[in-house]
Amino acid sequence: MALKDIRYLAIEGVIGVGKTSLAHRLARLTDARLILEKHDENPFLEDFYKDPARYAFQVQLFFLLSRFQQQQEMQQQDVFHPQTISDYIFAKDKIFAYLNLEDRELQLYERVFATMEKNVPKPDLVLYLQSSVDRLMKNIHRRGRGYEKYITEEYIRALNEAYNHFFFHFHECPLLVINSTKLDFVNRDEDLELLRSQIDRHPGGIVFFNPVSK
Repeated sequence: MALKDIRYLAIEGVIGVGKTSLAHRLARLTDARLILEKHDENPFLEDFYKDPARYAFQVQLFFLLSRFQQQQEMQQQDVFHPQTISDYIFAKDKIFAYLNLEDRELQLYERVFATMEKNVPKPDLVLYLQSSVDRLMKNIHRRGRGYEKYITEEYIRALNEAYNHFFFHFHECPLLVINSTKLDFVNRDEDLELLRSQIDRHPGGIVFFNPVSK
């Protein structure tokens, strides 16, 4: 499964793991169309980090509708960029829903999500970037997004556990799980090349790559 032959590649991981930065670099390597989440367009996001219980449903519904619209637009053929790289998968929306919504909200969310999910394309390969909570918090603080200053270590820890549980049971498409705690795909070309070689050798199914232990 060579990188150049993958028509739809998606990158996933917890807030601050480097999904978007990696998506940019891989898209430049392959001249791919880039699909990025639109965090800044969510008018409830900063309020959610200040008061999660009050704004969880609003922020979740906005993201669900925004992601669905992007996925629909993505299915339109781009003759100049036949390959697509995204910094999220639609299915991950449920990670945040189950972490943040209360029971009645979740029941309504599930009905809406199930209707939308039928019309969403599946990636040919998903890269799941794992990292430590300490590294994630450092990355979040370093990039200095205003609405992220309210994110707590407790929330990132819970989110990290939720992501691991989700991808432990993920079988929708081929998956490459990468321990990226000590990797820097943006500033170290050798790390990016290491990842690219892992993608090129991916046999299908689920593969775990832990360069730290080598």
